[in-house]
Amino acid sequence: MSTFLTYTILGLVLGSVYSIAASGLVLTYNTSGIFNFAHGAQAMFGTFLYWHVTERWGWPVWLALIVVVGLAGPAMGAALHAVIMRGLRGTADVTKIIVTVAVLLGTVYLAQWIWNPDEAHTVGMFFGAGAKITVGGVVVRYHEIVCLAAAVAIAAGLRVLFTRSRTGVVMRGSVDDPDLLRRNGHDPERAAMLSWALGSTLAVLAGVLIVPISGGGLDANALTLLVIDAFAAAMFGRLRSIPRTFAGAMVLGLAANYVLAYLPSAGTFTGNLRVSLPMIILFTVLVVLPQDRLRGAAVRTRERYRVPAVRAAAVWAAALVAAVYLYSLLLPESGVTTFALGMTFAIIALSLTVLTGYAGELNLAPLAFGAVATVVAFHFGVEGTGLAARMNIQGVLLAVVAAALVGGLVALPALRLRGLYLALATMAFGEFLSNMVLRDTTEHHLFGTTFTLFPDGSLVVPPLKVGPLDLRDGTTFLMTATVLFALIAVGLAALRNGGYGRRLAAMKDSPAASAMLGQNLVRLKLSVFMISAAIAGLGGVLMSSATGTVAQENFSFTGSLALLMLVVVAGIGYLSGALVGGLMAGVGSAVLVSTFGDLALANEGMATIYTALGHLVLVGTALVGMGVGRNPSGFVHDIIDGYRAMRDAKPVLYGAGALGAVLYVLALTDVIGTWTFALIALCAAMLLPVVGRSYLAERRTRPVPLELAGVDEPYTDELRARLDRELGLTAALEKGGARVTA
Repeated sequence: MSTFLTYTILGLVLGSVYSIAASGLVLTYNTSGIFNFAHGAQAMFGTFLYWHVTERWGWPVWLALIVVVGLAGPAMGAALHAVIMRGLRGTADVTKIIVTVAVLLGTVYLAQWIWNPDEAHTVGMFFGAGAKITVGGVVVRYHEIVCLAAAVAIAAGLRVLFTRSRTGVVMRGSVDDPDLLRRNGHDPERAAMLSWALGSTLAVLAGVLIVPISGGGLDANALTLLVIDAFAAAMFGRLRSIPRTFAGAMVLGLAANYVLAYLPSAGTFTGNLRVSLPMIILFTVLVVLPQDRLRGAAVRTRERYRVPAVRAAAVWAAALVAAVYLYSLLLPESGVTTFALGMTFAIIALSLTVLTGYAGELNLAPLAFGAVATVVAFHFGVEGTGLAARMNIQGVLLAVVAAALVGGLVALPALRLRGLYLALATMAFGEFLSNMVLRDTTEHHLFGTTFTLFPDGSLVVPPLKVGPLDLRDGTTFLMTATVLFALIAVGLAALRNGGYGRRLAAMKDSPAASAMLGQNLVRLKLSVFMISAAIAGLGGVLMSSATGTVAQENFSFTGSLALLMLVVVAGIGYLSGALVGGLMAGVGSAVLVSTFGDLALANEGMATIYTALGHLVLVGTALVGMGVGRNPSGFVHDIIDGYRAMRDAKPVLYGAGALGAVLYVLALTDVIGTWTFALIALCAAMLLPVVGRSYLAERRTRPVPLELAGVDEPYTDELRARLDRELGLTAALEKGGARVTA
């Protein structure tokens, strides 16, 4: 009985903190229509700030709470709304999700920059760990009593705010009908800003309360994910009901502690299950709870994508293969290996293009399907040992099929979900896989066979060998990954231009209209999920092989979010967006950060500056993601439009091609370095549309030669008048008119 009471009280305390965090989520979603994936990161940053003022500056707890929870928390939320969130009206669900994901990643990177993750940061309980009372033989600390009282007070206060106050009605109206709210003399943006300020305050309070309960140690990634567990509690109330959210939080906290109390402690299963339990509950709640009806009309958003013709896609695919080969001749062996890793990420990114860009379905865990394929390929496709180990083609094919089947199994119960709910379901699957499967290092006995899913917490994945094709050679690996990307991209272009692709586009625009026209949405969703998972699985096996040794961190939830963010920033509806986003995720930031790290080690006097530049690269990447709301179609869209307008600026294109050829020859002969060539070529490619527009503008101001009048530009009244003057027709007409008058 004592054990039951102890774990019950601990569960209620944990549930109370989940309730505070989840209430902040419900508050912001009800008043802005944006689900804040950065809620956990806000809690983490506020908690680090609380540690800083109490431990480093020696402030008393009461003053730190006033400054951090009462001032910094609301200021953080209000600033987020004013600078970023208010610009997300009229954007698709994926854009809203990606912006908050970018805030999450940027906040984590900023916290790791300010507070060294290698140093210990510990937050103590209010009143100290010795301040406690005994209830029924169970010790209850004052800090835990504060958690319970704060959760009950906040739940009751928010209930009254939403149902009994004018301010609460205005808050809810700011997302339901902002135009009607304006006609009644209220400012919906001010109401939304107030809700974001309150939501951020609750997030920071939850972070300050939960860290001492969970052990007191501060870690940016761990604390962010810990507060994300409150998503399950928020979904109990379907992001609307505060009482149901409170009840769900209590169920979540009690279940987590009862698992520790009554399940066997031997092995890793119980600990992994406790960590995974919130995501299991989240997925179950999403599937069981009733969903909204299909939309009766399409929701018009600001995203615009152009679909390439199959022939054009094939031409550009061939050009990509040629360009990658020529560039590989300039790279050292290490550079070729890194480039190959980036191409494997680009293949995984193609899974997001077909699923989200074409079909409008969301997947927040693409790397999870790569993890499934990697585990299957490792156990069924590796031949030999040590340096002689190779991956066979049968293992790769089996891994792709397994990833597709798992994608179908995940999609099957989630077929009735859409938008945000579907995104949360895939996130729950990714976290469950990461915590339960990729942490499983124990031996299992099945049908007389002994195996371990993740022996020693890592997998050594050798390169593929098919006949004479051996991917141990870096250049061969790079070109194979590039050719596979090109083939899949052309296949997706053909799919999108066919009848199946048009059905996907119709489902994305209006599920209700698509169903009314006789489309089987269940079959359509299931098939596109399986196609996407198969592509992600292939890319995951190649990525693992390029890395050599992979662990749980290689398939982390934050890694999936970073990849998705960069693909959306580039343009998730474009095949070229998948290429650029994948390369940025697999190569871009990692190369720059490692370069600045090497420079810091080599130059002690400049170490601080180079280290800061490395952190700035990561934070800057997140800042780019935060700005996607202003350009939801991605920057590839702008680049393509810029080059499309240069069809009449052929001299500029020919000049750029000649410059590129000269630079390549100089780099090939070691006159200039590879980095110099890459930077000049990148800058030239970005500035070329600007130069082309200047050339066309100057050309339009020049008089067109008479022999080209009406050829290079259409006839206008000004052009006709000029032709009349040059040919003397105006004078003849005037004389003829004078004679007629006489």
